[in-house]
Amino acid sequence: MTTRGRFGKLFSDTVILAIGTFGSKLLVFLLMPLYTALLSPSQYGTAELITGTANLIMPFACVGITNGIFRFAAEKGTDREGVFSSGMVLLGAGLCGTVLLGAVALCIGAAWRTEILLVVLYVLAANLQAVCAQYVRAVDRTRLFAVQGILNTLVTVGFNILFLMAFDLGVTGYVLSTVVGNLLTTAFLVVSARLWRVFRLSHVSRTAMRELFRFSLPMVPTTICWLITDLSDRYLVSWFCGEAVNGVYSAAYKIPTIVNLVSGIFMQAWQFSAVVQSADGEECSRFYSQVFRGFLSVIFIGSGGLILLSPWLCRLLLNSAYHEAWRYMPTLLCSAALESVVSFLASVYMVRKKSMHSFLTAVAGTGLNLLLNFLFIPRTGMFGGALGAAIATLIGYAAVWVLRMADVPRLLRFRLYLPRQLCSLALLLAAAAVMTAGAGWSVYGTLGLFLVLAGINFPALAAGARALLGHRRENAK
Repeated sequence: MTTRGRFGKLFSDTVILAIGTFGSKLLVFLLMPLYTALLSPSQYGTAELITGTANLIMPFACVGITNGIFRFAAEKGTDREGVFSSGMVLLGAGLCGTVLLGAVALCIGAAWRTEILLVVLYVLAANLQAVCAQYVRAVDRTRLFAVQGILNTLVTVGFNILFLMAFDLGVTGYVLSTVVGNLLTTAFLVVSARLWRVFRLSHVSRTAMRELFRFSLPMVPTTICWLITDLSDRYLVSWFCGEAVNGVYSAAYKIPTIVNLVSGIFMQAWQFSAVVQSADGEECSRFYSQVFRGFLSVIFIGSGGLILLSPWLCRLLLNSAYHEAWRYMPTLLCSAALESVVSFLASVYMVRKKSMHSFLTAVAGTGLNLLLNFLFIPRTGMFGGALGAAIATLIGYAAVWVLRMADVPRLLRFRLYLPRQLCSLALLLAAAAVMTAGAGWSVYGTLGLFLVLAGINFPALAAGARALLGHRRENAK
């Protein structure tokens, strides 16, 4: 396939996933006023800690198998039924272990019985949904993958409204709505993709299980590292500053997730293109370079725009009790931008099946983040408390970015546009600092920095648009 053909395939997959994912996730953002109105900062902080704890346990429960199923099932010439069946056996063993540990935890922690049950249910439902969804994506059923994303969100939102408004279940209702959404989506995928025909015990292969386990096992601590980076600050903010402050800080995360959402949509399409269409040579290098340049431009321009709008978005989406959250958003948006870039670089590790490289770089960033959290959060002043946590997260992602920028060229040669990245990051950090200062001139200073940032990155967007137009004209002929 030509570079234009690859670019066109990537674009079409991204559009389909965007329709399915962005539209559905938008509903969640629109319901933020409902969540923050019905849940106090303390309740919201508790709910986020429960879901965060469940997300921390999930990689252990599934043995990291979701990544392995996608990587091997997406590869041409693979026995997909064998990959899925072998993966489901490994998943079943992991979920049985989760239930057993949950039973032990219930016996020990009677005071936390409700929270433990919610965590176990969340882990079981989310892992089942993730494995089925990743297999569907791996076999290039992109439309079905997008539909299940919409269905999941609609069901989750519907049950959130029911549980929170009608039944007033508070934290329990907030978590249970996600559990129900995942279970119903899993049932939908099983029926729509006829997964009962794919799974057969006769298809289970020791070789497939060994290969899946070998690739997936390093992904478990890697995923754990990222979750620790994302969650440790909230645990420590809750510990040192109280659950109410943690609730406000957790709410501040919601705006930066827009960047993660856009990046995640693209990465879903990109990972498939990177695995299926990867090859050595000049054409592959050109393809990677073009995609990376466009990706950087979207991430930097989008993050800069959200920094500029953060005070107004906070007032629009959050209840008045959470308005202080805007002070943390600019720093967290810089972290989200760096997280997106390091996620793109991680796709090289997936293509080359170098999951250990992903783990080692992630562990370095997580270790630094944890150290800085303990140093910054207990402090008072500008570099303490919740803002100190946000700064620690930013530095942690910056460390991973440095390591992967140095490591990735050894595995796959493509242009990294280092001068442009450094300049864009400097402008983004300056904009965050100016906006966080909260002075009368902050908005105008941030606007000026954003315009320079956009000016640097807009040519890459224009080049990407021209490449797409060229591909469409080529197909029209």
